[in-house]
Amino acid sequence: MGLTISEIRDRTTKARQLMHRSRTQHFAVGAFNIDNQETLIAICRAAQKLNAPVMVEVGETEYRALGLENVRDLVDNYRDEYGVEMFMNLDHAPTIDDCKRAIDIGYEFIHIDISMENHEASLREIIDATKEVVAYARFTGALVESEPHYFGGSSNVHEEKIDYEEIKKTFSTPESAEFFVHETGIDTFAAAIGNLHGKYPVPKKLDLELLQEIRNRLSCQISLHGGSGTPLHYFEDAARIGVSKININSDMRYAFRTTLEKALAEHPNEYAVIKLMPEVYGAVQVVIEEKIKAFGSIDRAVR
Repeated sequence: MGLTISEIRDRTTKARQLMHRSRTQHFAVGAFNIDNQETLIAICRAAQKLNAPVMVEVGETEYRALGLENVRDLVDNYRDEYGVEMFMNLDHAPTIDDCKRAIDIGYEFIHIDISMENHEASLREIIDATKEVVAYARFTGALVESEPHYFGGSSNVHEEKIDYEEIKKTFSTPESAEFFVHETGIDTFAAAIGNLHGKYPVPKKLDLELLQEIRNRLSCQISLHGGSGTPLHYFEDAARIGVSKININSDMRYAFRTTLEKALAEHPNEYAVIKLMPEVYGAVQVVIEEKIKAFGSIDRAVR
């Protein structure tokens, strides 16, 4: 069921208030990807148990399969059922049209990522597209996030080690971050400081000194993508420095799949797979709770 413009604006106002709280109280909000209902249940149960605000997000593959409107309705239904502070984020949307559609539906957070579809997109192309989404979002008050170049990795489990010499070439700089935010007017800057999408056989290393330098230059929010496989102490430090949003996907997918494989192997004659799912979303919930604790967002929810 669609939201009225008044309802949408009320929610985006509350989303902005959450981002303000995250900055003043030095915690980060977990942005957790879903591609199924069980993962959403795990997010809601973790948020309810820890009294933590959360974002539910969908990337292009997920919203093409599930439908932007369907996910909005599903999240709203579970938010009300569990009584949690929960918002929606459109994650790495590769087109302006997708962003505008999500804004119209009432997504509170919008991440426009032109370089996701075109890795060779110029800075000017990225800026122009981002500015168009920022202008369109003013009607509802949705918060817009972006970055000036392609962000590495993929939300999967990788076997290769991380080549940090290559990754460092894509690091944000305080100067480029400040320029991009000034040119686009975004609400959230997606920083690259050693974080990258996916789960790797070695832990990720974040350049916290660089993060502090970027934080000193920006007045807007900062997000960290590619949070999976990152030692938890980095999240604790990042939240203290002033990161407001941290994305988690691959760690949850890994817990989901490995637990499901185990449950299927232990119950070879059970074809009502839904009966096995509580064990699966229980394992995903453990992952989410671990992140929420590291983000410092326990007992930060406002309803």
